[in-house]
Amino acid sequence: MSDTGISSDTVDAIVVGSGVNGLVAAAELARAGWSVALVERNDRLGGFIATEERTLPGYRHDTYSSWHPLFVAGPAYAELGGELHRHGLEYRNTEGWAIASVADDGRVACAHRDPELTAAEFAHDADRGAYLAALQRFLDNAGPIGGLLGSELHSPGVLRHLGQLVRGNGRAGTEQWLRDLASSGRAWTRRHFEGTEVDQLWAPWLLHAGLSPDHASGGLMVPVLAATLHGFGLPVVAGGAGAFVAAFEALLAEHGVAVHTGAPVAQILTEDGRAVGVVAAGRTIRARRAVLASVSPGALYGDLLPAADVPSAVREQAGAHRPGRAAMMLHVALSAPLTWTDDRLTDVPLIHLSDGAAGTAIACAEAEAGLLPRNPTVVVGRQYLLDPTRVPAGAASLWIQLQEVPYAPVGDAAGELDTSGGWTEELAKGYAARVLDRIARHAPDLHTKVLATDVVTPADLEAHNPNAEHGDPYGGAAELDQNFWWRPLPSAGSHRTSVAGLWHIGAATHPGAGLGGASGHLAAQALLQPTGLARLLRTVVPK
Repeated sequence: MSDTGISSDTVDAIVVGSGVNGLVAAAELARAGWSVALVERNDRLGGFIATEERTLPGYRHDTYSSWHPLFVAGPAYAELGGELHRHGLEYRNTEGWAIASVADDGRVACAHRDPELTAAEFAHDADRGAYLAALQRFLDNAGPIGGLLGSELHSPGVLRHLGQLVRGNGRAGTEQWLRDLASSGRAWTRRHFEGTEVDQLWAPWLLHAGLSPDHASGGLMVPVLAATLHGFGLPVVAGGAGAFVAAFEALLAEHGVAVHTGAPVAQILTEDGRAVGVVAAGRTIRARRAVLASVSPGALYGDLLPAADVPSAVREQAGAHRPGRAAMMLHVALSAPLTWTDDRLTDVPLIHLSDGAAGTAIACAEAEAGLLPRNPTVVVGRQYLLDPTRVPAGAASLWIQLQEVPYAPVGDAAGELDTSGGWTEELAKGYAARVLDRIARHAPDLHTKVLATDVVTPADLEAHNPNAEHGDPYGGAAELDQNFWWRPLPSAGSHRTSVAGLWHIGAATHPGAGLGGASGHLAAQALLQPTGLARLLRTVVPK
């Protein structure tokens, strides 16, 4: 076990797991004067945030997550951003064309940071007005909607956001928001638009929320995702996402956080029904005030806590917690930038290969049936367009994400690849070749410019981070019955658990996946709220 910071066997709070939520929670508590221990099983901090030379020297790839609009738009950045920038965090962003989707038949839809420029490209006049109206409707309700999406739902405070929503929209308008929540993304775009552009642009983005085009709540998430991109762009960290972790490391060190790496937690200790510490790498660390665990529900309630402290309903639900689709990453070093068949794609940082809900839904269904998709939705990121330091001069790279992958493939929808051995090196290379061929339809010189590739399979994701059960990096399926009020579990939907002093954070908890740090922020701020007695004294004791 490697230790940094002020090491002590007793602290105010222990944070288990150093993904973005663990980093945020540890930083916010430490800034408020708490003594904090951050415990991480791996040899480095960051969870699914890392930058490595995975292909060739000089090519710096964000191994896992990369784009930070949720963080920049969220409360954790509002709280910590100034200090993180003081410790070296820098962002690179675009003010121009940000995303695009390209279909197999060559149809391209693009989104600019400016919504009006985006809408101007739509074929139907009515769709232009409808798109801008949908964005404005969300912006008019961003306070209550954002409050509901980013607050502790199992708390009285949520009533304030609901009240704002009802007062601002009336009965009919509030029912429309509920209808959107019950709708899929495909249904929402069909309901509001004649043309295909909005569907082609935003249906693939539902994958980034752990959804498919036909899952309920997509009708709410499409305008949320669109407004976030228009408002905050696609910020990437200068020098690679690893610099984000480095800024947090400096911030934690400044506030005296004891960091323990290479220290898997084997047990959460309890006394009289209260969490009082952890056993990590054979060492006992005690907590005077709180333990915050960024782990899966199965790990928390099935492995780490004593069985006597877990209600039977919670234990049963944790055992039935469903992972979502698996994912995989492909990193490519290129000798030079690609030449695209459509010039509009040349300078777009993030491209989806998708025709919208139709093709993406088929690929999702194939993956959920255990099949390798015949035509997967391919996310093609080119961070070097925003941050040229990622690659050697004149070179290029691709950050490729695949979000419709079976963890344990039982077959290949195309009937070409042998899946009988699971994710073997041969299967990984074969599927990567399919993905590259799909890109080459739109960038014909791809194969002549590929210098090296690196594949991260679903099994690799789970091995690096056990929270990615079955290769799902989003903390569990985000279907409506396992999301929002019911996330992570119907009987344990709050970050404050039934064990006193124990808080559950991470992608498995509300508000779910995405590099925003919201659950870590919510738990930390709840802990920092004055107690009832302290609030009373503030009102009666003169200053």
